[in-house]
Amino acid sequence: MSPTIALIGNPNTGKTTLFNALTGLSQQVGNYPGVTVERKQGRLRLAQGEVELLDLPGTYSLSARAPDEMITVDVLLGKQAGTARVDLVLAIADGSNLRRNLYLISQLLELKLPLVVALNMSDLAQARDIHIDAAALAGELGVPVVPVCAHRRQGIPELKQVLQTALGTGRPAAPLTSPQFLPALHEQAARLAALSAENGQPPLSSLEAWYLLVEEEGHPEQRLIAARGPQLASQLARLRRDTGIPAPLSAQVAQARYQWIDGLLARCVLQPTRLHTSRSDRLDRLLTHRLWGTLLFALITACGFQAIYRGAAPLMDWVDGFFGVLGQTLRQALPPGPLQSMLVDGVVAGVGGVLVFLPQIAILFLFIALLEDFGYMARAAFLMDRLLTFCGLSGKSFIPLVSSFACAVPGIMATRTIEDRRDRFTTILVAPLMSCSARLPVYTLFIAAFIPDRAVLGGWFGLQGLTLLAMYSLGVVLAVPIAWLLKKTLLTGETPPFLLELPSYKWPDPRTVFMRVYLNSRAFVVRAGGIILATTMAMWALAYFPRPEAVLARYEAQRQAAGQSSAGSKLEQAIGAIDEAEAAELLRGSYLGQAGGAIEPLVRPLGWDWSIGMAALASLPAREVVISVLGTIYSLGSAQDENSADLRHALAQATRADGTPLFTVPVALSIMVFFALCAQCISTLAVIQRETGAWQWALIAFAYLTGLAYAGSLAIYQLTGRLGW
Repeated sequence: MSPTIALIGNPNTGKTTLFNALTGLSQQVGNYPGVTVERKQGRLRLAQGEVELLDLPGTYSLSARAPDEMITVDVLLGKQAGTARVDLVLAIADGSNLRRNLYLISQLLELKLPLVVALNMSDLAQARDIHIDAAALAGELGVPVVPVCAHRRQGIPELKQVLQTALGTGRPAAPLTSPQFLPALHEQAARLAALSAENGQPPLSSLEAWYLLVEEEGHPEQRLIAARGPQLASQLARLRRDTGIPAPLSAQVAQARYQWIDGLLARCVLQPTRLHTSRSDRLDRLLTHRLWGTLLFALITACGFQAIYRGAAPLMDWVDGFFGVLGQTLRQALPPGPLQSMLVDGVVAGVGGVLVFLPQIAILFLFIALLEDFGYMARAAFLMDRLLTFCGLSGKSFIPLVSSFACAVPGIMATRTIEDRRDRFTTILVAPLMSCSARLPVYTLFIAAFIPDRAVLGGWFGLQGLTLLAMYSLGVVLAVPIAWLLKKTLLTGETPPFLLELPSYKWPDPRTVFMRVYLNSRAFVVRAGGIILATTMAMWALAYFPRPEAVLARYEAQRQAAGQSSAGSKLEQAIGAIDEAEAAELLRGSYLGQAGGAIEPLVRPLGWDWSIGMAALASLPAREVVISVLGTIYSLGSAQDENSADLRHALAQATRADGTPLFTVPVALSIMVFFALCAQCISTLAVIQRETGAWQWALIAFAYLTGLAYAGSLAIYQLTGRLGW
């Protein structure tokens, strides 16, 4: 088994850039077993062979306050399931903010593991007139210290050589000095370690007992109390009182660490006595201004949204056209039958349904990667925090929610920038309420067909435009109380303070940006692609089977009769009409059509009949599919789109069994409201499952969105019906 190196550091220290520089494209992304914390690992090539490089979640301290921080501690202590024991720790530190970074390093020194420090952003430190004696610092810490500039790839060869040497010697850290804690803390931590071995329980190591004692209400304490019972809580309270130190003990420990850090900096770092106004400070006066900063952010967001929505359109059309041509080629090359339909309508349509999202996903992550690497994303979160705080979210939720107006798939994937699990999951669950681009064709069709084109509000606005605005606004308005409700029920817990570090501005590194776009795009295809393809195949089978021989024979006889009585263009028109009528009857008799009939009593209060219910079921792979399904039902063919005059006319002429019109203004509004609020598509649910690591969250999203859509559709139909619309 190859050695394992753990990469750890504070957020915004260039950890991801260094990881990409060391591993290149040889990366794998997944989740730690049994949890939703992302695990990223890659292969690092050294002179003596390859080693595993494990990128641990960014953290300021080993005092775990959240599940992802607890994962970091467990990995370093060799207690994380499915993860090899760490042979060496590579800590990255921001040379321009060394005092803060040394706090984590002081804790890493106590692990007694081989340790190497990569001193990043040395160029930025020099620009701020901060001079670090790396050799003196290495001597004080008792570990190698290597100056690097990760985004410029400076110092990377030297770092690899030092890592190779450190792995070979396996020498643990041996600092000249260490933080001086009060003796009472060590005494009670030793008593706690001894008590933990009683009653047949696995004993705690001295380091685990230390953090359990001094970090009140931390994640280790919560986890151990849950595992060993409430008696541990009373033992901890007694031991903490016995120290004789005023609470909180964590403050006493932090003070001792910073005293040690200040002495270290005094011996190894020369920095100006007065802070200089940096370029970042000057830019922040504009970019974080309450008015001008917000207006600029709105402009940047609008540009990003346009890039996702319109910039991706030509590429999406090309992908869609390519698979359309491929499907048509297969249709002509293969004889009609189940094999042809499976390959064309199942496999090709399924693969195309996965890859058609790639342009939007790539552009979204390009947009996010550029903003993050430039240092602007933290400012955007700061500006939007006040807007989202009242519904329990933070400013970091803004970009994912806005992105979901183009497509919820990349929007949900964009929540990876949200560190807090509760905020991230809440954002994921409300993101599908934003009306994505796939819903626009549905709105367009029914608004044009049933909403009168007349001016309202003194002639300033058109009724059709206001209806479209209402559909887009509906999900946004409902997202606020739903997010608040989720934070009070399913995702309860202590709301962490919104602490945000504003990193220094710098030009984005093209290689880092490319890596992020590539890896996230690849992750979508690998993670969600299989689920989407499988669902598409299942929907094809439900819509294709059964194929009654009597129905097929009857329409074949009609084709033969048409061939005897017509020729040329008239024959083509006749055959086309017969094919469309056959497709409509087969669809009505398919398992999917039968399901539409089965749910008709359920959807009748919405003003729907079996055909609308079946079209809603058939649109699960992609919501815009409802239009082509309606085209098939009304014998117009599946090539219809939202601008089809024939389809609008067919809907307007459709009647119920009693002869009354099927589609009216209340029914059209009912359908639009349902599609505005329902789960967007199976791709969305697949990505929710992959991003949360559990199907239960995808099922919760589907259940609550479907219930909300049904309730909203029922309310609008009943209300407008009583008003006589």
